[in-house]
Amino acid sequence: MESITDDPQSESNSRSAGFVFDVSSLYAFLLKLKDPRKRRGVRYQLAIVLLLLILAKLSGEDKPYGIADWAKNRSAYLIEALGLKYGRMPHHSTYRRILESVVDGEELERILLGFLSQAPQVGQSVVIAIDGKSLRGTITAEDPFGLHLLAAYLPGEGIVLAQMVVEKEKENEIVVAPKLLKCLDLRQKVVVADAMHTQRQLSAQIVEAGGDYVWIVKDNQPNTRQAIEQLFAPEKPVPGLGCPAMDFTCEEIINKAHGRLEERRITVSSLMNEYLDWPYLAQVFKLERRFLYLASGKVHHEVQYGLTSLQREVADPKRLLEITRSEWGIENGLHYRRDVTFQEDQTRWTSKSAARAMAAINNLVIALFSLQGFRNFAQARRFFCADPAMALSLLSGL
Repeated sequence: MESITDDPQSESNSRSAGFVFDVSSLYAFLLKLKDPRKRRGVRYQLAIVLLLLILAKLSGEDKPYGIADWAKNRSAYLIEALGLKYGRMPHHSTYRRILESVVDGEELERILLGFLSQAPQVGQSVVIAIDGKSLRGTITAEDPFGLHLLAAYLPGEGIVLAQMVVEKEKENEIVVAPKLLKCLDLRQKVVVADAMHTQRQLSAQIVEAGGDYVWIVKDNQPNTRQAIEQLFAPEKPVPGLGCPAMDFTCEEIINKAHGRLEERRITVSSLMNEYLDWPYLAQVFKLERRFLYLASGKVHHEVQYGLTSLQREVADPKRLLEITRSEWGIENGLHYRRDVTFQEDQTRWTSKSAARAMAAINNLVIALFSLQGFRNFAQARRFFCADPAMALSLLSGL
């Protein structure tokens, strides 16, 4: 990216003034956003404001005041690096106003995903995790539900493929999930989610779209859970006959991290394929997890049951054990980071549209850090804060 003008009269005027930009840069993608503002009186181009905001986000700022201060304190560098004609950085109210009343959150999500999709490794992983998150900063006395977003996420890449608003007054995640997955190419993908989404209709939709599912079964499907639990219950031998033949296969892994020892064991069977009323069922499983907290010596043990459309030839117990762990990827890799590292819930917005746009930008930064191989995102933000040229380079093309 050689130069960027802050002339608000869009891309055509920029080119006529000799403006040159890399077509793969984030700025080039942001130019595609619709700007409903009237040209007269507009001081900052929409793409410029969003680019500055994202640079500040990369560098550790989360709230409008901090974003504005970050840009102001680096104004000399940013004016020269971006070739800006106007000699002042936007006021904090400008960032807030742009997010609240100018940017369309759904369009922004689509544009940012288009930028990320240039990277050759994007979309290569198999597992898609779906889960919802309420943006608590939007919850008020007048609106106790706030904004709730259901996301489809690639845990192996750190990228949100799509997200939709759940109107909690009228619908829930179960209603929105089929619409969300219909937007995605599910061929050769495996969908995982929490037990809320363990639904027959959604299972059929996924397989008929070319994908597979791996579900945990809880009390929202009581008959199915009971049948699977009974299958894995210890059988009493019949005198003279012994125990009935079973096809159980097992896999176990042990990990030590975060001050605890974790043992995960899965037992898999195909015996219920002909008896359990579930679309495209191929295997059921029993998942046992045991946690030993090293400091206290306390032990926590839990058992879950699940089912999948994956055939054993495609997903043996070891593979299923890996996939079931991916369900936590969206909570730890996306939602936790947005809440803790990016202070999403602490940043209060009076507008849901602003909160959705900021969520999309948080998703972008998480994806960029993941693609660059960072594991500690707070450390990554300190790195880019110290070197804004590197932050700008990161947005120049993937």
